[in-house]
Amino acid sequence: MALDPGDSRPPPYQQVGSSLRASILTKKPGFETGDKLPSGPELAKHFGVARGTVDKALNLLRTEGLIVTRQGSGSFVRERTSRPVGLRPHLEAAFEQQQVTLDFAGFSSETLHNALQEPLDKVRSGRLAPESIAIRLLLPDTTAPMAVPVLVDGLQDEAALRERARNIALTNAGGIAHSVEMLAELGLVQKASVEVKVHRASSLFKLYILNRSEAFFGFYPLRERTVAIDDTAHTFYDVTGKDTTLLHHAAGPDDASLGSQYVQQAQMWFDSVWSAIAYERQS
Repeated sequence: MALDPGDSRPPPYQQVGSSLRASILTKKPGFETGDKLPSGPELAKHFGVARGTVDKALNLLRTEGLIVTRQGSGSFVRERTSRPVGLRPHLEAAFEQQQVTLDFAGFSSETLHNALQEPLDKVRSGRLAPESIAIRLLLPDTTAPMAVPVLVDGLQDEAALRERARNIALTNAGGIAHSVEMLAELGLVQKASVEVKVHRASSLFKLYILNRSEAFFGFYPLRERTVAIDDTAHTFYDVTGKDTTLLHHAAGPDDASLGSQYVQQAQMWFDSVWSAIAYERQS
């Protein structure tokens, strides 16, 4: 399988790494937990690249914690339970499936909106071709006082800050909905949906669940910041989604594995909140 010369991501080792990463994350035969990867020469022949390119790709996967290399034995797919990760490559791998599901619980979906752009661009260009995409966004109701954002002075509620948070959430959720639903309108996917519900709890963590087989969890760091709203400065505590460290939990080969149990419990929590106490936000 020669590399795609039209791939805009230089250098070639990133293309090799991306292909191997997708195989591991989607658990293709031969790339499941504990499986030994093909040898360096075999991979070089498979991708039509130099051995040094393969070595750099494997080093990339080792850095990401996806594989482990044993001296004299080769490289093996690593058990994936919980570890810090970046979301983007996993999203792309998830979009290689025919039916894509993505559940998000968090503050505004701003990080998700940004992370989705690359896989959605690849669907638009025909490089990824899922049949269906179903996204659910579970966000806080900003019409009532929240734990954050709050003023630093006395931890007082400020309606202007909640309105600002509401606008950020509406902008990003709306952007996700427009981008995804447009794929169906253009005939690039058979079915696409984005549902948004809110709940009265304050979001102090974020959770992503991809294809009901991977979960990403992280706590929002809080920081003090000052912004001007209607020419008035407000100093307040806010969550910082882009600084959140995500821990990755992937379903293992059986329901008894730690990864499987975490993903199952995360999905059960999301589904229960979604069906029991979440409701559609009023525009």
